[in-house]
Amino acid sequence: AIAFHQPISRDGLKEIFGKEISRDLIGRLADRDLIGTGPREPRRGAPYTFVTMDTFLAVFGMESLRDLPDPEQLADAGLAGPSEALDI
Repeated sequence: AIAFHQPISRDGLKEIFGKEISRDLIGRLADRDLIGTGPREPRRGAPYTFVTMDTFLAVFGMESLRDLPDPEQLADAGLAGPSEALDI
């Protein structure tokens, strides 16, 4: 979801998944250098946003984010239903 919607905050991820995304999960992804902090959101409290890092691309065998599958490919592979909230 971060790769498809970056930069995105934890609140944005909550909207996609319908539940809170723990700081621990965000921390584990950051520790593995899969995500990093992006610009702060221009709203009250200025929450951090998250973006993918070059390690994310390397781990998943991509040269750029243009290599991400489109939502139809994900649905065909059984990884997302057509009604799931990728909202690309």
